[in-house]
Amino acid sequence: MAPKDDNSTLTKLESACSDLKNLLQTSAKMEESLENMDRKFYTLQETLSTASRRVAPLQSLAIATKALDTRINRAASPAIALLDSFKVSESVQRKLLNLSNKLSDEKNPTKRLKKLIKFVDCVDQLDAAITSISQDGEPAIQKLQEVVEFLSRTKATDQYRTQRLRETLMTLKVLYENEVDAMRFDGLLDEALLNLQDEYEGILQQLKHQNISELQADAEAETMGSDLGTELEVEALRRISETLAANDCLDICIDIFVKVRYRRAAKALMRLNPTYLKTYTPEEIDEMEWENLETAITLWIQHFELAVKAVFVSEKKLCNQVLSGVMDGLIWAECFIKIADKIMAVFFRFGEGVVRSSKEPQKLFKLLDMFDSLEKLKTDFSEIFEGEAGAGICLRFRELEKLLIHAASKVFWEFGLQIEGTSDGFSPPRDGSVPKLVRYAINYLKYLSTENYSVPMAQVLRTEQIWKAGILSKPETDDNLLKDAISNIMEALQRNVESKKPRYRDKILPHIFTMNTYWYIYMRSRNSELGKITRRAMDEKEVQSGRRGIGLHVSETGVGASGESVGEGRCKEAEQGSHGSFGKGENGSFHEGFR
Repeated sequence: MAPKDDNSTLTKLESACSDLKNLLQTSAKMEESLENMDRKFYTLQETLSTASRRVAPLQSLAIATKALDTRINRAASPAIALLDSFKVSESVQRKLLNLSNKLSDEKNPTKRLKKLIKFVDCVDQLDAAITSISQDGEPAIQKLQEVVEFLSRTKATDQYRTQRLRETLMTLKVLYENEVDAMRFDGLLDEALLNLQDEYEGILQQLKHQNISELQADAEAETMGSDLGTELEVEALRRISETLAANDCLDICIDIFVKVRYRRAAKALMRLNPTYLKTYTPEEIDEMEWENLETAITLWIQHFELAVKAVFVSEKKLCNQVLSGVMDGLIWAECFIKIADKIMAVFFRFGEGVVRSSKEPQKLFKLLDMFDSLEKLKTDFSEIFEGEAGAGICLRFRELEKLLIHAASKVFWEFGLQIEGTSDGFSPPRDGSVPKLVRYAINYLKYLSTENYSVPMAQVLRTEQIWKAGILSKPETDDNLLKDAISNIMEALQRNVESKKPRYRDKILPHIFTMNTYWYIYMRSRNSELGKITRRAMDEKEVQSGRRGIGLHVSETGVGASGESVGEGRCKEAEQGSHGSFGKGENGSFHEGFR
């Protein structure tokens, strides 16, 4: 048993020894392989280091090439965009020529206006293209020139590429320097702008006012401005205005608008035939016959209102519609004032001439008519000529009102002073009849007491009193002011009558004169506002005393000097004329009443 066990152990030992040998041999081979691999890695590392050293310049060159490419593209892109703008400009110009031909051939007004608006759109497009070329041209050329100089200096690319860039630069320079100014100032854009100016003037000429002479004839018609153009016409004018303004033609646009619309407004008013406006100096007005002057003032009042409420309302609306988009709406109001200023100056000139002419009594009523018309027109006038632009016209309006107040007040007070001053200057009527002065004065005051004239006269007196006493004063009511003023004149008239009584040599004539005069005053003023005022200034005992004097004489002689009862004849005369008015028949020169 023992020998077998020993053999088995030996065999195992031999096998283990053999395995160890094999393992050692394998390890030796592996070590040799690792050494070989290490040598190969070293060789590869040497190769990679060599390759890296050789590739590094190429990498730098690639980076530099990419940077150069970016720089060239950055310079070339604006140049390409500039060339594209030139192409767009050429395309728009062809389109503009086509539209221009169609516009010339179109006869239908509505279709023509639509084509005109398209033409304006095309002009705007051409202007935008030329503006883009003008703004982008110099920066694009500058960048391209910098790249060419850089490439020439650094030799960063081949000479052929540099040469092509240099040629492109020269072409762009020549094109920009020669074409841009020509396109804007001598080319199709300039022709189109001239064409638009003609179209602009033509449309403005076509916008006419309604026949305002019909408004003058129809007293009940409401005076108000009307639209001067259709929506399409206004739109075309607005677009043309904005296009002309955007192309440095604003002054021309305004000049055309103001010139044409002034002529149209003036022509509309000339249909009213206001020839009286040619006479405007105080001296010339004094030479006019009263009937002609009265008619002229009446026409002036009507025409002034028509000018303001019909013509200028329409013109202002048109100015706003057409020019409000220009300069942020700052220019249209000034244009309107330029249109209105010359025309209004003619009206103001005539009104001022009337006010500064001689202060004859009969002018009071026309002065009050003028004042009343301005008062009624004041609100509308202020609205139409509002703002800083219309300050000058509004100032002249207020100055004319002031002149009218002063003139009307002066005529009124001088009327009373002249009555007071004639107490000793003229003899009483020989037959004891009513003096012309009394007839004139009573009719004058009766007419003044009517509602048409009492209201403006009271306003004149109140305004004058405020000016004299100060704005903080408390003036009397309008009614009291006028009644007191008329009462003063009536008292002056009474003193005038009483001063003439002692001049009669006959005992009965003073009583006839007194009765006739006071009875005339009573009959003419009764049932009127003047009658109420007269009773304040004169008591009826004046009339009764005249009657008692006549009765005493009749009891002694039986009849009057004329063979009939004088009182009855004069009373009938006064009764027949008691319902008249202060019209043209009695509106002669005041001084005729003294003869």
